[in-house]
Amino acid sequence: MSVVTTASSSVSPTPRQVWTRTRGLLLAVLVLVAAGITLAATHSSDRHGRLDPRSADRYGSRAVAELLKDRGVSVRVVTTLKDATSAAGPDTTLLVTAPNLLTPHQQHTLHSATTDKAGRTVLLAAGPLSVDALAPGVRAESSAPVTTRAPRCSLDAARQAGEAETGGLRYAADNLDTLACYPADGLPTVLLLRHPAGGDTVLLGSADILYNDRLDSQGNASLALQLLGSRSHLVWYLPSLEDSSTASSGEHNDGGTGDGGAGGESSFTDLIPSGWLWGTLQLALAAVLAAVWRARRLGPVIAERLPVAIRASESTEGRARLHRKTNARDRAADSLRHASRTRIAPLVGVSPQDAHSPAALLPAVSARLSTTDSGLRELIFGSAPSDDAALVRLADQLDSLEREVRTS
Repeated sequence: MSVVTTASSSVSPTPRQVWTRTRGLLLAVLVLVAAGITLAATHSSDRHGRLDPRSADRYGSRAVAELLKDRGVSVRVVTTLKDATSAAGPDTTLLVTAPNLLTPHQQHTLHSATTDKAGRTVLLAAGPLSVDALAPGVRAESSAPVTTRAPRCSLDAARQAGEAETGGLRYAADNLDTLACYPADGLPTVLLLRHPAGGDTVLLGSADILYNDRLDSQGNASLALQLLGSRSHLVWYLPSLEDSSTASSGEHNDGGTGDGGAGGESSFTDLIPSGWLWGTLQLALAAVLAAVWRARRLGPVIAERLPVAIRASESTEGRARLHRKTNARDRAADSLRHASRTRIAPLVGVSPQDAHSPAALLPAVSARLSTTDSGLRELIFGSAPSDDAALVRLADQLDSLEREVRTS
């Protein structure tokens, strides 16, 4: 065995090759870092998030919060279910900005803590699943575009506000004490549900009237202030993924505030906040896209010079050991016969294209040896040997046949 010392046969990548392979990834990382630094530098205390009463950007709700404070209504921001339920009371309005992000257990806990109180609960764009838990008996129907609509109801807040920009989800309720306002295609986009204990639940199909950039349009400000300012205290609930209120339904019922429909134990998926499920899906999609991207960079298979010179005998012996290890006598016999036919064909005047055709090779060999082709067919095109000894005999017979053809 001799080692090839030429530089082109080295398997170690050169610095230039390493740079070529990694520069795209490094550039992407630098872009992400630069973007993160830029966002962090420009982020101020006036910007928090969508529907956040501390945010002054277009989708924040600082304007309506400040107007409520000017009217003597205290505004308190909470991010956990425990703080939201403990603040519920007859003099409190609880605004739930994202009821669809709550787990089923959290929804049942919130409903049980507020339904017997004389306060008000406002739900923004509550979907079918959250409506079933937070406002039983109400159905969420298909959404409608947000546009200027007339109240068309007897609710004082809606009549005083007049036309407002409403839309989004529409709601329907049967045999319940409700006031349906701002209808779209026959179904209300604002629904007030009265409770026997004296409180009520307000369902807004869309949160547009609370955004900073929409508050001064039509009667949006008046409607928002009257719906959120009917009590002296406003609890602004922004559901958070860091909320640890994911106890089982059984523990919830033991506290005496659960309803019969929340019995039993929550499944594992019920305890996972919905945001984490979406995050996992996005990570999986990113992994698939990265795999496709890297697979396209592999390119076609090319022949590469080996870093060492391997003797033919060693390669043959290694391949034979593999065949023996897997008892692949059929493949070994096929290799022996294929090689013999390839060497014999030019000796008897058969072209390489017909070397493995019995109709062409057998008559030529028989004529060269003046024998019949009955035994030759089994030897050159026969079946696989039954054991190792038969394989050895086959190899010897093929060698003898080649010598005989050469000397004849």
